[in-house]
Amino acid sequence: MIKNLFSILVFISLLGYGTATAQIQQFSPVDNGKALVNPFMGWQLYYYSNVLDNYGSQLDPEDTVDEFPGIGVVFLRLPWSFIETEKGVFNWEIIDSPAQRWIEKGKQVALCISATENWTQQGTPQWVFDEGAKYYEADGYKEVDYDDPVYRKAVDHFVKYLAARYDRNPRMAYIAIGHFGMWGEGHTEISTPIHGKKWGDKTKKRIIDIYRKHFKHTQLILSDDYAGHDNRVAHAPITDYAFRQGISLWDCSILVQPHPRHWYHAEMAQQFWPTMPVVLEHEHYQGSVGRGAWDKELLLQSIEDYHASYMSIHCWPRLVLNENRDVIERINRRMGYRIQMTSAQWPKTIHRNEPFTIQSMWRNEGVAPCYHGGYPCFTIKNKKGGIVAVLVDDSFNVKELSVDKPGKAPAMKQEKKFCVAQRFVNTKGSFGRVCPTGEFDIFFSVGSVDGTPEIALPYEGGDGHKRYLMGKITISE
Repeated sequence: MIKNLFSILVFISLLGYGTATAQIQQFSPVDNGKALVNPFMGWQLYYYSNVLDNYGSQLDPEDTVDEFPGIGVVFLRLPWSFIETEKGVFNWEIIDSPAQRWIEKGKQVALCISATENWTQQGTPQWVFDEGAKYYEADGYKEVDYDDPVYRKAVDHFVKYLAARYDRNPRMAYIAIGHFGMWGEGHTEISTPIHGKKWGDKTKKRIIDIYRKHFKHTQLILSDDYAGHDNRVAHAPITDYAFRQGISLWDCSILVQPHPRHWYHAEMAQQFWPTMPVVLEHEHYQGSVGRGAWDKELLLQSIEDYHASYMSIHCWPRLVLNENRDVIERINRRMGYRIQMTSAQWPKTIHRNEPFTIQSMWRNEGVAPCYHGGYPCFTIKNKKGGIVAVLVDDSFNVKELSVDKPGKAPAMKQEKKFCVAQRFVNTKGSFGRVCPTGEFDIFFSVGSVDGTPEIALPYEGGDGHKRYLMGKITISE
């Protein structure tokens, strides 16, 4: 049963229901404070962080780090050269094998494919250079000339196949636009200044346009470093361009350096978060700690300032959890969206074929909107768990709930008339759906317009399918 809840019977007059009075039940659930795993939000476990050993190599095939609260995504960042080993020959297994471990647990996947790496000789496949793509060499690795038409044609070829495989896939949270800059992050400060080569926004737009051409449905994100890794601006031409294309922001700078350079682009995120999810990535944890940059309160503040939907675990996940459990629990109560039903009222008794009203109040206690949305549903079930009636308010979308500081988000009222087992009449008489009578349980949920629950809510009393017990309801003749 739901803890710390109350159900009070009161009597009020209802007009137009065919009866003079009805008993109305009231219910006010209490947020249990637990982490939620929901679509398009949450902590991201880095399975590959460019280097294949980081950070999934210590995990057995059955180990998905389930004890880390709030993991919703497994993130795979890989060099292109590891996937398209020969032109048109793809090693998808390197992605799909680890991804399926988390997909089986109801989680999502995110990808970033890089073209330049400084830990291996090249992120771009050798066949691209063999076809004539120009490149620079420094410190034992190759950086391709991103303006080279041979290179751009090869990228277009690869992204077309990448999208054919993963676009429209509901298990894909997002795709990061890679193929430009070190580690796919959009910055070229490490090697190219040695050669006096710099690439401008025209080059960057070409890479963006390739991804946008092929990915029509999956959310795309762009590193803030496309605008300059330490360029403190609210707007930059290249990120404004991405925004207009429906591409969101990815900031990898969190706690790379100590305060006051703990991050650079919270102001830039203000353009993106009202309509698209913002992705954050903290520095490799051990490196951040070693430089004195790690600060738990600032980590939480980054979620607030960016209105972030995601935060990457950039380290061995259990090390981060063991040393930061307290702030992780606090972040889980704010990151992404957190849909609450704060109160509800409904009749104690309803009649078949007669309308009745359910009224409830809803709010979003997270920092970001529920971008994909969802509809409140009230499900009536018998004592054996069988579904008697499914009542969806398709006029109320939790996507519209606004966000604010902790405890300050306004609540919105949901109210709709429903009818159970409605009767119809034709020339031969009336007919209707058979519906049992008696006392039943009534549950609340949020999900698709057909009543399928999709969003976990922060309450006890669940039925195992993201429906939560509200109380009792009686159906009579």
